[in-house]
Amino acid sequence: MTELVVKWACEYCTYENWPSAIKCTMCRAQRPSAGAIITEEPFKSTPALDPAGLSNSPTQGSSALLICPDSSARPRVRSADMPEMSSKWSCHMCTYLNWPRAIRCTQCLCNRQHSQQHASQQGRQQARSPTESPQTSGSGCRPVPSSTVTDPCEEYNDRNRLNTHAQQWTCTACTYENLSKALKCVVCDHPRPNHSPLAEPIQLASEPECQQPPSKFIDADIGSRRSIGGVAGGQGGVSGSVGGCSTSQRRSPPSSKRESEVNMDYQRIEVASGAGVRSKEELEVDYKKLKQIKNRMRRTDWLFLNACVGVVEGDLAAVETYKTSGGDIARQLSSDEVHLLNRPSAFDVGFTLVHLAIRFQRQDMLAVLLTEVTQQAAKCIPAMVCPELTEQIRREVAASLHQRKGDFTCYFLTDLVTFTLPADIEDLPPAVQEKLFDEVLDRDVQKELEEESPIINWSLELGTRLDSRLYALWNRTAGDCLLDSVLQATWGIYDKDSVLRKTLHDSLHDCSHWFYTRWKEWESWYSQSFGLHFSLREEQWQEDWAFILSLASQPGSSLEQTHIFVLAHILRRPIIVYGVKYYKSFRGETLGFTRFQGVYLPLLWEQNFCWKSPIALGYTRGHFSALVAMENDGFDNRGAGANLNTDDDVTVTFLPLVDSDRKLLHIHFLSAQEMGNEEQQEKLLRSWLDCCVTDGGVLVALQKSSRRRNHPLVTQMVEKWLDGYRQIRACAALSDGEEEDDDDDE
Repeated sequence: MTELVVKWACEYCTYENWPSAIKCTMCRAQRPSAGAIITEEPFKSTPALDPAGLSNSPTQGSSALLICPDSSARPRVRSADMPEMSSKWSCHMCTYLNWPRAIRCTQCLCNRQHSQQHASQQGRQQARSPTESPQTSGSGCRPVPSSTVTDPCEEYNDRNRLNTHAQQWTCTACTYENLSKALKCVVCDHPRPNHSPLAEPIQLASEPECQQPPSKFIDADIGSRRSIGGVAGGQGGVSGSVGGCSTSQRRSPPSSKRESEVNMDYQRIEVASGAGVRSKEELEVDYKKLKQIKNRMRRTDWLFLNACVGVVEGDLAAVETYKTSGGDIARQLSSDEVHLLNRPSAFDVGFTLVHLAIRFQRQDMLAVLLTEVTQQAAKCIPAMVCPELTEQIRREVAASLHQRKGDFTCYFLTDLVTFTLPADIEDLPPAVQEKLFDEVLDRDVQKELEEESPIINWSLELGTRLDSRLYALWNRTAGDCLLDSVLQATWGIYDKDSVLRKTLHDSLHDCSHWFYTRWKEWESWYSQSFGLHFSLREEQWQEDWAFILSLASQPGSSLEQTHIFVLAHILRRPIIVYGVKYYKSFRGETLGFTRFQGVYLPLLWEQNFCWKSPIALGYTRGHFSALVAMENDGFDNRGAGANLNTDDDVTVTFLPLVDSDRKLLHIHFLSAQEMGNEEQQEKLLRSWLDCCVTDGGVLVALQKSSRRRNHPLVTQMVEKWLDGYRQIRACAALSDGEEEDDDDDE
């Protein structure tokens, strides 16, 4: 028996490939795992065997051809009048061997030349029997002309090719072509547009030039093929139109179409890269490299690139999306990513998000990114350890908010609560204390306020002898840091439910006239005092005030000095802000005044309605932090002969009212009658605060807090938080005891 040659059929173009080929020789498609196997006998004299072992005797003088079909390849049945393989015609464009009845190339859709059609017709006439009549015997109709008959194999191939290329949609984020059934992009998880039609891919040489949606084109094209093949009774010639697009346009030589498409891609790359002297070959290589880079990209990579573009364009949402997805803030741009972004003036290899924020002076993003990068230790504050108690405290805060009746209908808190660190921290071992401070304090803020610029703890007298050292609690980096720091300095929790923000907005809205008058008068005086001699129209003042009102109603938006002034009225107590005086870039360049440092008094309330014990906040680089003290024993005589009349349960913290240069802190939002020299302002401070002068001559305000007067839920929350570090101390002591026992045994 003669040895058989086993071939496999491509499932896209049905080209018969040799067994050693792993890709289709014609269309470069991957070989199917269980593709159609074609068994061809090299000699005509010996019959072929089918897979079942049955003999199949073909017509004498023709090569035997058997196909084993599977799910990816359809069976082919040779008709009795089908010419031999040798009578196929070769396409003059791609040299593909087409069936004799094909009027155009199956692979590239190029029209068949007239000479080839004429030779094929002569070959078919010679293949017929000389005695055969032009009309088939036994039939009452004329045979269909060969020029209007399409091989069913060709119809299947064309329909399969169009279905493969057309039923795709292009992702608007990464331009990846997804299958029609995909609801999200398989590369970057970008959702598919809801109401947009399937995006038509770049038309290759074998794709039609019709401008209507691909799905409609496929249906119309199939119907046209059926009518051409005689299904519709022989109606519809070759030159008929299909769905509004003439077949003559679709069957035009594809070389010009392919060249125009490629040239258009070259122009895009050339314009984007700014290289006007690059050759066509170099642009083609660059285009292929971009496609390879995109195919390797993952969802995290796309989010990182979106964050980089967001820093350049000022889109903080893209940076937050990358952070919340678990992305690395310290990640550096690779050469492929810089090549894909294609903006040499903005992106460089090795740049991180911080570098980009520095280059484009995104100060708000720097505050977020730098805090994230330097946050090495996991934070553990009391509000995180006790979620049940934290929720109860939030309900207590909401219940203690009331609205004042009368003309000035501002909201206010009924409870006076001041958060302090427990004195039991000093009883812990030094290693445990260091761990506690790492987890509860913001070391970067503490360093900036203490070392880089002496803003807090600059007086040894206050920090050492009077035990009034201030600690910067760790705070979230979102836009609600001011509200969070206020609640941390009082109740030790965050404004997670935006209760304080809503109260701030309602107070500003209901008492808009009162606060607007103070704000306008203060802003006019401030601009004139700094030599900015300008005056605004009333419409401009109203627009600026409307912007301040809108900031209070938007969660996550940054707040201004006016909002601190309103918060002082809600708390019914003064707020002292210790902050940097200048906005500075990452390089240390001064960009402007911050205007946050100073004292905010509840000037619109009656003095007997307010408390004189203030709270302290710290401000650094667009971020607020709560400044709290540690509990200490009360002393009767602290300061320059001031009798405080305190008991042993009261903690007194001395907050300086002057800066390190002994200049009085500014009092914000004073009226024209309240403004005056430094002596008048000091007198005003003494009327709203419990003030005294220390032995060193420092004017200070007294912040008083008591365990018995403090809220029991806050005390319980702090004790539960501290128990975790006490257990660490006990475990450390137990391990030390076991080591001593081992030494004794030895």
